[in-house]
Amino acid sequence: MISKENIIKRFVSYVTIDTESDPASKTTPSTKKQWDLANKLAEELKSIGMTDVSIDKNAYIMATLPSNVDHDVPTIGFISHFDTSPDFTGANVKPQIVENYNGHDIVLNEAENIVLSPDYFEDLLLYKGQTLITTDGTTLLGADDKAGICEIVSAMEYLVNHPEIKHGKIRVGFTPDEEIGRGAHKFDVEKFGADWAYTMDGSQIGELEYENFNAARAVVKIKGKIVHPGYAKGKMINSMYIAQEFINSLPRLETPEHTEGYQGFFHLHNIKGNVEETVLEYIIRDHDRGHFEARKEVMQKLTNELNSQYERQVVTTEIKDQYFNMKEKVEPVMHIVDIAEKAMRQLGIKPLIKAIRGGTDGSQLSYMGLPCPNIFAGGHNFHGRYEYVPVESMIKATEVICKIAELTALEE
Repeated sequence: MISKENIIKRFVSYVTIDTESDPASKTTPSTKKQWDLANKLAEELKSIGMTDVSIDKNAYIMATLPSNVDHDVPTIGFISHFDTSPDFTGANVKPQIVENYNGHDIVLNEAENIVLSPDYFEDLLLYKGQTLITTDGTTLLGADDKAGICEIVSAMEYLVNHPEIKHGKIRVGFTPDEEIGRGAHKFDVEKFGADWAYTMDGSQIGELEYENFNAARAVVKIKGKIVHPGYAKGKMINSMYIAQEFINSLPRLETPEHTEGYQGFFHLHNIKGNVEETVLEYIIRDHDRGHFEARKEVMQKLTNELNSQYERQVVTTEIKDQYFNMKEKVEPVMHIVDIAEKAMRQLGIKPLIKAIRGGTDGSQLSYMGLPCPNIFAGGHNFHGRYEYVPVESMIKATEVICKIAELTALEE
């Protein structure tokens, strides 16, 4: 049995180390503080009996659990990231343990009246009677993705201590900067040497995902002309009004707050402007590659229309692809999803196979030659003060890792 106490102790030791990444940084990792956990993890992997433990100049960690069978078995990998999102502070995390959750409101911070309520977060009711780890309401928790790291390390420790469980060679990888889209950028797939891998980076227990968004970033720059407002007639061009035209010309209901499932969106996440210049920053997302390309064309067409309307180049739009739907790379090797699904069913877990409304390291790794579906790590409400994780879900995820290793080693 996986020890509940050990899971809690290990997880808390990770989340209390600040590893927030920084999208403005040009270094890898993007913040020096990520090294604090990276170095700890490298030493911990050695201490539990892993071999070939390495940490490179960019803080990418790899390790091996050697095969304990005498027949050929595919080499599989398990991957998680140790940075946390810059969307909300990850400094001075003070996790709270809620034993035997009763289904009622959880007061995270009485002084600031911050409450984690099932009236708003209905998923809480799935975990009545279980042990939850929450924040104190002033930080995120970091279950994304320190829960995944905790599960992988705990599973490897369990397999080392239980050699009766037969498995092939297993590779472990931990990455920095996933939260700012760079987690796989310097991942050495050839060095990792796995036939396929799984990221432990999902949410609710049972999640199994091999589809994700196609993703692009768009920067729209609108040029205006400033003159004295008292003498501006026929001369001033207010870039903010043109920006408003641009925003209002995109489909209003195709935004994150109005979409779900396989529905894509345009998301305006930042705007800075004055009369002379306004800059709009968008992300474009869609699971369907054709629809994704069409969304990019819509933005370019709108740019051209506005320039034509003003009879000059007042708008420039730069669009850069970020990652693509891993489905294209995983479908040809669907047995790797089937193994994970079988592992869950054998452990009494109902698989929830659905598309990710986001991306993971796995999407980029799949296009780098390492097919990499995503498995639940157990946490909810990532990137904010209401984040929590049920300990029982982490235990189940740890068991799934062990079971996948066992099933992969079965002789044909």
